[in-house]
Amino acid sequence: MAKIDLSHLPACVEDSRLAWLDSDTGPEEPTVYADLVARLDAARPKLPPLYRINAADPFIKAVKDLGADGFAHVLQKDPHREGQAGLLIDIAQSILQNGEGYAPRATDGFQEVISDLYDGFLSAEDRRGVKEPDFETIPPLVKWGDPTSGPYTWPVDATSSFGMDVGIVNLPPANARRGICAWAALGHETGGHDILHADDGLLRELSDKVAAAVAAAKLGNHLAEYWADRIDETASDVLGILNLGPAAAVGVLAYFRGINASLGWGPVLSSEGDADDVHPADIVRGWMGAEVVRLLKFKQAGAWADALVKEVDRDAAKVVLAGATVTTANAKKSAAVVAQTIAAGKLNTLDGHAFSDIQNWADKDETLVAKLTDPLTMAVDLPARYAGGTYAAHVVAAAVMSALRTPQAIPVIFDRMLGLLKVMHDANPSWGPLYVVHPGDVARDFVVGMRKAKHAE
Repeated sequence: MAKIDLSHLPACVEDSRLAWLDSDTGPEEPTVYADLVARLDAARPKLPPLYRINAADPFIKAVKDLGADGFAHVLQKDPHREGQAGLLIDIAQSILQNGEGYAPRATDGFQEVISDLYDGFLSAEDRRGVKEPDFETIPPLVKWGDPTSGPYTWPVDATSSFGMDVGIVNLPPANARRGICAWAALGHETGGHDILHADDGLLRELSDKVAAAVAAAKLGNHLAEYWADRIDETASDVLGILNLGPAAAVGVLAYFRGINASLGWGPVLSSEGDADDVHPADIVRGWMGAEVVRLLKFKQAGAWADALVKEVDRDAAKVVLAGATVTTANAKKSAAVVAQTIAAGKLNTLDGHAFSDIQNWADKDETLVAKLTDPLTMAVDLPARYAGGTYAAHVVAAAVMSALRTPQAIPVIFDRMLGLLKVMHDANPSWGPLYVVHPGDVARDFVVGMRKAKHAE
C-alpha cells in the first residue's frame, strides 16, 4: 500500500498562487445591445440541441424582449455586476464563448468536467431509487472571466429568471493555462452548488440536520448555528469530495493556501471565519474535508484522512468563528460530525438516501486514476478512447495526484490534462447532434469568500 506523501504540496500552492495573481479578465463584456443580439444569433447554431433549446433560445428571447432600453437599464442598475446585470453578462458570455470558440481546448475540457460532475449525481444510473431532481437536470454551461472572484456558479434558480433550464459555472481565465487545484474546486461548484439547488427543500433539510447533529454532540449552539448557516458552501465541499475523491480535499488545501499567499497572508489556511462570510473558515473546511475522505469507500481512505488532518494541523492557529473563539478540539469534532451528517445522513428529499449512496469514491476509481498517470506525465500518445468507467473526474484527480508526485512537471501535467479532457469532450454525446441529457444513462455561489490583500503599514 503506497504511503501518502504530501511533501510536494507547496508546488501546488505556488501554482495556485501564480494563477490567482494573473489579472487576465478574458473577453470584453458585450455591452452594446445590437452587437450582442447579432453575436448571440450567430453563436446559437454552434451549440448542440440540448443547449440551444434549454439555454440559448430562452435567453436570446429574453434579451430581445428586454430591448435596448431595458438592457441599458439593467446594466446601469448593477454597475459592479453582482446581481442581475452580472447574471445577464455571464449567461451571454457562456453562449458566446462556446459558440465563438474562445480558448476552445480549455473551454471544451472545462465543459467536460462540469458535465461529468453533474451527471455523476443526476444520471439515472447513479440516482437509482431516488426521484428525479425538481429543477435543473442539464449540466451547466461554462465561461471564463472575473478573475477576482475565483470559481463560482449561477445555479438554475438564478438563470431561470431568463427562462433557462441550466446554470452557469465560471473559472478565471488564468485557469485555462494553469492552476490545477482550481479545477479540483469544480467539484464544489457543480458537484455541489448546482446539485444542491436542483431539489426543493434539500438545503433546508441539510441545514436542520447539521444543526441538530452538532448540538446533539454537545458542541454548543454557536457551532451548530455556524455550520448550519453555511450549509450551501459546506455541503458543496462534501459533494465535491464524494465525486473527486481525496484530490478534491488536497485541492482545497493548495487552492486556499495559494490565494492567501497571493494576498499577503502567507501560504497558510486562515483560522478565522467572519460572521458575514457564507463560507466556513479555511481551517475547519480543511478538517471537514479530511473527515469526508475518511468516509469514502477506497482502502486508503483512512490513511489519506490522517495525512490530510496532519497537513491542516500545521496551519492551525486560534480558531475564531463568527466572532467566537472555539477550541481546536471542538472545531475538529464539529467538522467530523458535519462530514458524517452531510455525506452519510439519510435525507427525505432524496427518498431516504444519502449523498454517499448516490456518489462515492472506490478502489476502482483509484485504479483508473493510477492508469492516467503515464498519459499525464509522459510524452505518450493521448488515447482516442478510454476503458469503461473512466470519466473527466478521474482525469482531474489524476492531474492533482501527478502534481503531488512530480511537481517539476506541473505545466506539462496541466497541458496534458486539457488534452485528455478534450478527447473526452469530443466523444460526449451531449455535445453532438442528438438531444442527450445525461451521457451516463439571483446570487452566484463562490468557492471562496471575498478576501482583501494586506496593505503595508
